Amino acid sequence: MNYDGDAFISYAHLDNVGLAEGHKGWVESLQRALEIRVGQLLGKHTEIWWDPKLQGNDVFAETLVERLRRVAALITVVSPRYVRSEWGRRELSAFVQAAQEQGGLNIGDKSRLFKVLKTPVPLEEHPPELQPLLGYEFFRTDPATGKVRELNEIFGPEAERDFWLRLDDLAHDVCRLLEVLEDLAAEAPRTTSAEDVAIFLAETTADLREPREAIKRDLEQHGYTVLPAHPLPLSAAELDAAVRADLARCRMSIHMIGRNYGLVPEGAVKSVLEIQEDLAVAQAATGGLTRLVWFPQRLEVRDERQQAFVQKLRLDPRVPQGADVLETSLEDLKTLITERLTRPQKPAPPVNGSSAGSKLRLYLIYDQRDTDSVFPWQQYFFERGFEVLHPLFEGDEAEVREYHEENLRVCDAALLIYGAAAESWLRKKLRELEKSAGLGRVKARPVVAICLAPPRTVQKERFRTHEALVLPMWDGFAPEPLQGVVAQLNVIGR
Repeated sequence: MNYDGDAFISYAHLDNVGLAEGHKGWVESLQRALEIRVGQLLGKHTEIWWDPKLQGNDVFAETLVERLRRVAALITVVSPRYVRSEWGRRELSAFVQAAQEQGGLNIGDKSRLFKVLKTPVPLEEHPPELQPLLGYEFFRTDPATGKVRELNEIFGPEAERDFWLRLDDLAHDVCRLLEVLEDLAAEAPRTTSAEDVAIFLAETTADLREPREAIKRDLEQHGYTVLPAHPLPLSAAELDAAVRADLARCRMSIHMIGRNYGLVPEGAVKSVLEIQEDLAVAQAATGGLTRLVWFPQRLEVRDERQQAFVQKLRLDPRVPQGADVLETSLEDLKTLITERLTRPQKPAPPVNGSSAGSKLRLYLIYDQRDTDSVFPWQQYFFERGFEVLHPLFEGDEAEVREYHEENLRVCDAALLIYGAAAESWLRKKLRELEKSAGLGRVKARPVVAICLAPPRTVQKERFRTHEALVLPMWDGFAPEPLQGVVAQLNVIGR
């Protein structure tokens, strides 16, 4: 149907009373800014309607009901006063009833209801129609004191900046809904390069809420569908079913791991974070799902349960193919996500080398601190006719990673120099070699060897793995232990 208005804001009038003399009401500021921003995004005039005159004792007029029947979306401003407001309940009920008569509240995976959270209200107190919706939080909670402050310019420039960020998120989502409704009215589906691509952005803990919102904002602004679209259930069985269903639709899952362990659902022994990760691992094993696991730089974890979870993600060599475990900046994470989603499929190399007569390639993997000491290994293999590849340490994050992944795709062997780096570095490199098939590698698994180089430590002496040849070289380079690697490469080259 054709709508007379783009959206109607349902609110409690107490929430529009200015906190200081001369300041506009909060809802009035929201309405004005949202109308302008949605219009800018759509490139045309929009009408975000609200009624500043209606009072709680006014008659709920038939004209208002009719107006609600002909508006595309309803934006509810949830607060302690709103959930107790009979007037707000009537507006919500009238809109929902009209929407159900017109085909339903949801258009595809987009809802015609939007929930703006001006002040925290327990979910069980929200009107039933709003409980399944993810909200747009226009408040911040001080982690030290627990005090809540709404995003209002009166609380300073940081609160004002966050208000505009949240409003921009809301405006983009309203804009997408209006575009879908316009396409349906014109019977001409809109197509974009990302419209059929869904991304699972795992729910995280409060300490990473803002970084998660930033990633979500970027993905949605590029046209991707971000799941979960609704709050995750609080019981283990329902959570499992909901996450599995979402992951089955997705091309990529992103897991942002912070310092807190998070909520443990009823009937579960693991946190929501760990359950989502486990289910993503299972989905990735079936193929078609790329996983990114991200830690903030210099992450400090005190909770023992979270320490064990983080350690498992960092060190477990059994992490399957198709995953990246990153400990980098948020901007680098954004760059990698974009690169993963937009990179064209590279032509697969031939199974047994690049071409007839080509040199076998050995990837010499080492930490930057060991750069000056690896020349003897390089010279040894070069003199025996192998092409020696090296890591790249200069350039931006995307260039370095792309070069590393290209080496993983084409190498016939990998020799890891375990010198100055920690064991976590070594485990990470072994994991990357294991997942090289997910990067487009079609050769057999490369020959993998580890040189235990100086300095000699108890940790190195105790190191064991079934994934590679382990070659102790406590006094530095020695040719004898490398003869087995050369022999295996010569068999490949025949």
